[in-house]
Amino acid sequence: MDHSSGNRMGDFLRAQRERLSPEDVGLRTTGSRRVRGLRREEVAVLAGVSADYYSRLEQGRERTPSAQVAEALSAALRLGPDGRDLLFRLAQLAPSTPFEDSAVSDELQQTIDAFPGAAAFVTNAASRVVASNATATALFAPLSGEGTIVGALFLNEGARRFYVDWDNAARAEVCSLRLAMSYSPPHPELATLVDQLLAASEQFRGMWNDENITGAPATSRVIEHPAVGLLRLAHQRFDVRGAPDLELVVLSAAAGSQSAEALRRLAPHASVEDSINALFADLP
Repeated sequence: MDHSSGNRMGDFLRAQRERLSPEDVGLRTTGSRRVRGLRREEVAVLAGVSADYYSRLEQGRERTPSAQVAEALSAALRLGPDGRDLLFRLAQLAPSTPFEDSAVSDELQQTIDAFPGAAAFVTNAASRVVASNATATALFAPLSGEGTIVGALFLNEGARRFYVDWDNAARAEVCSLRLAMSYSPPHPELATLVDQLLAASEQFRGMWNDENITGAPATSRVIEHPAVGLLRLAHQRFDVRGAPDLELVVLSAAAGSQSAEALRRLAPHASVEDSINALFADLP
């Protein structure tokens, strides 16, 4: 792709068109073809747009396709998730997020289990924990019984004792929840979760209705754990590539610190048979 042309979307569309054969998209051909890959007219037919409009997109004379057209082009050109997102961004559109209750892959479970000195777990967009390593299972055992991380913060009576920095943790989770609600479309569990919290928690209602609670989630947590005492932990979130509804969360302590030793002592409290679903039940 020629990034110097000033027509990145057109260059991208042309490159994707040229990588496909008619057979790749179920088209029949007869005789010889003078073009590599698909013809512009063929892409236009597959996407349900006019040949003239598609030509203008490739030539850079049209640069603002609608989200519907971008979706149709993504399907016509057989784009994967990364290619689809790139096309939307080149068109200056926010890509929609198809939530499919992504399963935690064996590789992702292997990754979280590879953090023996940290508490690592995976949540969906509604903060429901779907996988955890042994340390995280033991760390959050005092908050068992709620369906989600944010639910545990606002509905579990012991949350304010568990989170020494409860206000910061709660504001960060509300911020993340509000961001998740802005996705198009939002995760199907989110509306139920928000309605549940609005009805059950005055503190949540106050924070949810405060539009000044915005910005990046807090990057630290201070926890008072009944088994090992005070822990000062770094708190980092990572998107899971290929699963837009999943997020990896890792809580770690500085090497050689008292908190690191406390995390190390926590792991044996969680047996191999422990399941995060025993701690965080599904939403009703």
